[in-house]
Amino acid sequence: MATYQKFDWYDDPIYYDIIFDDDTPREVAFLERVHERFVDTGGRASSKGRRVLEPACGTGRLIAALAQRGFRVTGFDISEPVLRFARQRLKEHGLRARLTPGAMEGFTCTARFDMAHCLVSTFKYLLTESEARSHLRCIARALQPGGVYVLGFHISEYRSQVRTRERWVSERDGMKVVCNIQSWPPNRRTRTEQVRSRITVHTRNGLRRYETHWTFRAYSVAQMKQLLRSVPELEHIATYNFGYDIDQPVQFDGEWLDNVLILRKKKFR
Repeated sequence: MATYQKFDWYDDPIYYDIIFDDDTPREVAFLERVHERFVDTGGRASSKGRRVLEPACGTGRLIAALAQRGFRVTGFDISEPVLRFARQRLKEHGLRARLTPGAMEGFTCTARFDMAHCLVSTFKYLLTESEARSHLRCIARALQPGGVYVLGFHISEYRSQVRTRERWVSERDGMKVVCNIQSWPPNRRTRTEQVRSRITVHTRNGLRRYETHWTFRAYSVAQMKQLLRSVPELEHIATYNFGYDIDQPVQFDGEWLDNVLILRKKKFR
């Protein structure tokens, strides 16, 4: 049986970046279309618009891609290694963005944004209702009235008794990375899910194997809707799946496990 070294892939983020960077063109195109379709600028000048915030920005792949498209981008993350990686990426491409340390459940921004986004279930790292609510309220304060939050996550199947698996294979600079992610059935009582990633790295110098474990918060559709009702500043206006087709919205009813919610900050009078 293969032996895997215990490893936090945020401490050495190159493998994380190689795995997920293949999705960057599709995700950034979707975000640009969301901005065009759903952000209500209220007549604000375009020079002051196109401001985007990314909580838990990771390696900066979307930060850089949006900056290349002319957005004014700010990102934050609790991991200093991924922030260093993101800053180096921006430097290598001659791009500018504001990157700072920050936690999802408690952050402040002096600027106001037209759009914020968090696409890859990072939201589910917030393990309590109070942390999740605090995050959404921080987002609401950071958005301009009419601005939107694009929130991607997986719905939990409480009735499931089987493990689920996903697999990615990506290559960069002579390095091949194979990632297998396994999720155990969610625990309805504790509202948690156990997740494990196993990464195999193939290089000219040999083979390495790494393993990471996480705990996520579990959400049914009803539980997510209840959370959203507790943050009335944000209005749920559309839902997509991870196909990221702007012309194919879906219903938020549990048919799709992967969901992307479009939440708009209300214009209170």
